[in-house]
Amino acid sequence: MGHPLQHRRLQRLRRFGVQLKGSPRHADVMVVSGPVTRQSRDRLKRIYDQLAEPKFVVAVGTCACSGGVFQGCYAVEGGIDTAIPVNAYIPGCAARPEAIIDGVVKLLSSLNPKPVVAPPAEPAVALEKSA
Repeated sequence: MGHPLQHRRLQRLRRFGVQLKGSPRHADVMVVSGPVTRQSRDRLKRIYDQLAEPKFVVAVGTCACSGGVFQGCYAVEGGIDTAIPVNAYIPGCAARPEAIIDGVVKLLSSLNPKPVVAPPAEPAVALEKSA
């Protein structure tokens, strides 16, 4: 069993239906927290291809979003979106746990948007009030 704080964080995520899986074949969402390097590019694509459909990618932190402080280094190609499509960006160095949970919840809520209900139509004939 892990650290008690880690267990509490996992419990917070489970409230929203998030479960950690060890295999990409059983996952719907891939969370990436670092920049794309020349060595990791092919591995990242291979893992992305193994995800079950529908698949979603969340870039967590400035390094994953844009390359961060490593942008311009000889082995860094940039953010995750240079290798695979990204559905949600969560900025920050380091991204706060609340921001990560909020970003994942917004991604999940965008999947099942609530139907827009039109306001009731005005009656064609106005009723007169009796005195």
